[in-house]
Amino acid sequence: MSADRTSADAPNGLTRVRALLAAGGRPPIGETLDFALVEVEYGRAVFEGVPGRHAYNPMGTIHGGYAATLLDSACGIAVASRLTHDQSFTTLELKVAYHKAMTEKTGKVRADGVVISMGRRVAFVEAHLTDAAGTLLASATSTLLVMSA
Repeated sequence: MSADRTSADAPNGLTRVRALLAAGGRPPIGETLDFALVEVEYGRAVFEGVPGRHAYNPMGTIHGGYAATLLDSACGIAVASRLTHDQSFTTLELKVAYHKAMTEKTGKVRADGVVISMGRRVAFVEAHLTDAAGTLLASATSTLLVMSA
């Protein structure tokens, strides 16, 4: 924070995340895995991506880490949208359930994360990864530590 800015006028989490969205919503990992933030509101974040051969595992399907990354991103940014200007977060736990395999033919997928509860130090979030038809591909629950920046 610059010296001429007081904590009262510092951007809160939702303002910061909306700035990311306005700038294209693509964190560096999104460039590598071809996904981006597409929606954000207080306590909710949505990422979309297109799984392709770049994310294949040796078995000829999309690696589970692709789904986990989108779900973790949705959970994290959902929490980030609720932070004050002087808070940050880190993921403590991410539990992923894989419901259906993805391939390069799956098409666009959508990870939607929602904060279930949030205290001063811990946030609990759920996320779902679906395809364009709404088929559930993977789901996650996440616990995040909220910290003073």
